[in-house]
Amino acid sequence: MNIWKPDRRSLSPPVYKSIADQIAEAIQDGRLPDGTRLLPQRHLARDLDISVQTVSRAYEELSRRDLLSGKAGRGTFVKGPKTDRGPPFSLQRIPELIDLSILKPVCESVHVQRMSGALARLSSSLPHRIVNTFRPESAASHHRAAALQWLCECRVETSPYNVCITNGATPALAVALMTVAPPGSSVATEVLGHHSLKPLASYMGVRLIGVEIDEQGLIPEALDRSCAENNIRALFIQPTVINPTVTILPEERRRHIAAIAEKHDLLIVENDALGPLITGGPPPLYSFSPERTFYVTSFTKIVMPGLRIGYLVMPPKYIATATNRHLVTSWMATPLMEELATNWVQDGIAIELVQWQREALASRHRIFKEKLGGYPHSTHPEGLHVWMPLPEGYNEAGFVAHTRSLGVAIAAASSFLAGENPLYPAIRISLGSVSEEALSAGLEAIASVLAAPPEPPLWR
Repeated sequence: MNIWKPDRRSLSPPVYKSIADQIAEAIQDGRLPDGTRLLPQRHLARDLDISVQTVSRAYEELSRRDLLSGKAGRGTFVKGPKTDRGPPFSLQRIPELIDLSILKPVCESVHVQRMSGALARLSSSLPHRIVNTFRPESAASHHRAAALQWLCECRVETSPYNVCITNGATPALAVALMTVAPPGSSVATEVLGHHSLKPLASYMGVRLIGVEIDEQGLIPEALDRSCAENNIRALFIQPTVINPTVTILPEERRRHIAAIAEKHDLLIVENDALGPLITGGPPPLYSFSPERTFYVTSFTKIVMPGLRIGYLVMPPKYIATATNRHLVTSWMATPLMEELATNWVQDGIAIELVQWQREALASRHRIFKEKLGGYPHSTHPEGLHVWMPLPEGYNEAGFVAHTRSLGVAIAAASSFLAGENPLYPAIRISLGSVSEEALSAGLEAIASVLAAPPEPPLWR
């Protein structure tokens, strides 16, 4: 049987990368299926009339892209494109389901009233720029003062020229990752991190390296070791409560990580989606390394989901690069949302709704403590969710399926894993996504599953 191999006539300098690109394309389009054994390096070098060192470098490049695996004594095999795991929550709202899987702030009638009032005021004196603006810079300039005011609430001080206004945190994080990590590079992140980071990195051709965490968050020494063992370009980190295990990285560790970033010349993407909601914690990581940190925050998780505006703070050296990437992915933030966010920051409504959110979450945490507080868990009194390791003997997938059969959706730990093998079975429970009555009923259902022997249901 003939094994597919690169076309020698299509090779171009650098030859190793040209070989790697041809093989990667063949893997993506199915010419090299998952599990295919590639030609030995010496044989391929002979067939292409190039050096063994060049082929070896091409195979190393493909291993960095997580497309090949070597097996001692057996050869080099295709790993193939992986099937997307999918988000930890249902993409469609199911009316009869108590959905504790999606991470949302508490939303009640006050939010509808605030939005209705804001839209009514705008309709009576609609600024022309909301309708007519097409140049991103002219749109953004009007809103940068409000952005700086909000960033001060997050304890971030910067120049207005360093701020890119985006349609929420997700586009901002995508722009930042595109800026710090070209295709083929490696990015370190917490081994349990952002659920959409792994597919995003895969689409971009970026290799993710999960770094060990503990009860305080990412372990600096583990990051240092990973940097020494791998050619890591950047660090993607969620240091303050928004991470799955609801940890706050201590200030000492933040300083240590900033020093490691300087030592290994790492760029940093800091996701601080909860911003001013979390009080009393250490300053953002940005404070310790502003020259190499991309800081992201937004209104979606703390003011209301429909206010899809975020702020990306960029190091001065990368303003042009990040701005270009924002242009080609989003062009500009939606002017109507920019106007609403600016007005609410300047008249105090935004921070008022953040305070309302703290009080609403305090009530939700009391409900959780009453229903499930006796089980091991980690959370923060101002956080949106709870992280629960499952007791010994419980299977994660079976547990999630069992609660779903009772009409309750929760998120599995495997959805947040930056790696292949789960550390331990666990679940994430969102506290703000449903009414207090539904939350109470959902937690009772989870408690009933925990009280039963760890046996998966047969109707999965």
